[in-house]
Order: sequence, then structure tokens, then C-alpha cells
Amino acid sequence: MNTRTELESLGEIGLINRINQEFGAPTRPETVRGIGDDAAVIDTGGPDYWLISTDMLLEGVHFDLAYTPLKHLGFKAVAVNVSDIAAMNGTPLQITVSVALSSRFSVEAVEELYAGIKAACESYRIDLIGGDTTSSRSGLVISVSVTGRVPKDRIAYRNTAQPNDVVCVTGDFGAAYCGLQLLEREKQVFLADPTMQPEISEDKSYVLERQLRPSARTDIVYELQDLGVVPTAMIDVSDGLASELLHICTQSKTGAVIFDENIPIDDVTYLVATELNLSPLTAALNGGEDYELLFTIRPQEFEKLKNHARITPIGYLTDKPDSVLLGTKAGQYTPLKAQGWKHF
Repeated sequence: MNTRTELESLGEIGLINRINQEFGAPTRPETVRGIGDDAAVIDTGGPDYWLISTDMLLEGVHFDLAYTPLKHLGFKAVAVNVSDIAAMNGTPLQITVSVALSSRFSVEAVEELYAGIKAACESYRIDLIGGDTTSSRSGLVISVSVTGRVPKDRIAYRNTAQPNDVVCVTGDFGAAYCGLQLLEREKQVFLADPTMQPEISEDKSYVLERQLRPSARTDIVYELQDLGVVPTAMIDVSDGLASELLHICTQSKTGAVIFDENIPIDDVTYLVATELNLSPLTAALNGGEDYELLFTIRPQEFEKLKNHARITPIGYLTDKPDSVLLGTKAGQYTPLKAQGWKHF
């Protein structure tokens, strides 16, 4: 009798690991790194590695057109892919975009989507070089692939962190999740009474922008280069800060201690989270879609970053692989758990 394994029982990482086991190690000599990092790494023989990554966004799963402007969606579809290149300490170069469209989309709607894609291309100085279009029986699907490059001596993987490294993050956390919850709340109000107008004040615009039109942190990649800092490991925060830290610790075989008071949370995020009866810290740790960078550096390198306005140290790595802890100001430590985005 054939057994059936539910996708939910494996989750995204379990499914990827299962597929990876079937294919085994790469056989081409040019393939430096395949499945398991933010981007694949290809050696073409020059001074740089080439990077390739791809992501797919599905209507009803990753976005809701009830409150997502198509222009913002086009920008976001590019930004989330560029973020993967940034997570390898690389520079994005080109993208391909494939879309599946149902008959409810007009030519003007498609042009609006691609206006956002063009704006992202201009923002990140990348070229749209191709793609595909096809029909969809229901909803909109966007698949973006991105190429990039990174000097071989500056590449950052997930599995090369070391005990005593300083754990750093860019920007702030939890805003995208709070923006999503705010939009979902207003959608439910509208569905209950279509005559109601949205009650989102101007002072909450920051969390909405972080959800609808996030930015990839390519700026930090350039700044790290200018400062002469090469992260020992790096990952972009798409599925939640806690989840991404656990990825680095698992792949690098280290533990970690981070401190709740050090995790950067914007004032607007605090305001919105409180209004929605959410814990700002929980939103920051598990909300996801921040697309900030989480990286580690050797302690002696920290001097170069300690006064950086957009980089915050939040903890350090340890030599205890089974111990990833969240510390409080009161001196209490609790195991950190990944409760972010679940793909299945």
C-alpha cells in the first residue's frame, strides 16, 4: 500500500531537504553552491562568483489584491529577489519575470504591474532581460529570477559563522507584519459593510509601506564593502528574525544568545502593534517580510560598525549548537522558536 506524506508535515525546509537528498551534490565543476542558501553560486572562472535566485508570488497566498496596488506588487516582486542577492553580499544585475494572468486582468492592469517592476529595476540598477507570460485559470502568479555577482573573497554564506561572532541586523523589524494585520483588519471591516471607509491614519503609513513596497538592503552591501567588512555569514529576513537566526545557527553548527532590548522596532510599529493587541516583540521575531539583513561578524570587526546608524548588534554566537536563546533585561533566557511564515 502506497503511503501519503502531507506537505504540511515536512514544511518548506523539510521538503527542500528531501528534494536535495534525491539529487545529491552538484556534478558540474562550475556549481559552487546549489540548494540551501539564499542564491546558487556559479564559478565562471573570473574574479567574481555569479549568483542566481528565484522566487514566486501567488495571489491569495503571498498577496491580496483587495488592498495591494499592482504597481507596489511589481516593485515588491523584484525587491524580494534582489534581497536574496544582497544576502550573499552580492550586487544584482539582471532579472527575468514570468507572469500567469487570468482573464479578469486588463492590459492596463498588466501595464501597472510592469510599471512597478520598472521602478524597481531603476532603483536597483538592474535590467529586465526576459521572461514568460501565460494564462491562469484563477488569479495572478509572478515568478522572478535574478542574477548577480560577488567578488570571491567577499561572498557570505549561511554556514560559515563561528562561535563568538557578533549577531547584527539592519533596519528594524515587525513593521511589515503589523502593516499586513492593519490591512487585513480594514478588509474585514469593508466586507462587513462596503460603505465603510478605511480608518488608517497618515501616521501609520510606515508599516503599510513596509508591507506593500519593501526595499532590499543593497545599500548595506555597498557600505560594508566601503568599510572593509566581510560578514562571516548572512541571510535576508523573509520568514521572521527568529527563523533566519535558527537557519544560520543550524547550518553553521553554532548556538546564539540575542537580547530582546536590542532588537530594533520602530515607534510606529509599537503604536500599531499595541492598537492591534499584538506583542511588538513577537511581531519583530516572527512576523516576517522585513527583508532586512541578518549577519554575523568577528568581534574585532565590530569596531568598524558600532556607530553605524542602520546596523544594530543584537547578540552573539556560542559553541552550543542546541542552544539558541532570547535574553531579557531581567536576566531570564528562553529558547528561541521559529514561528514565522509557514509555506505549507
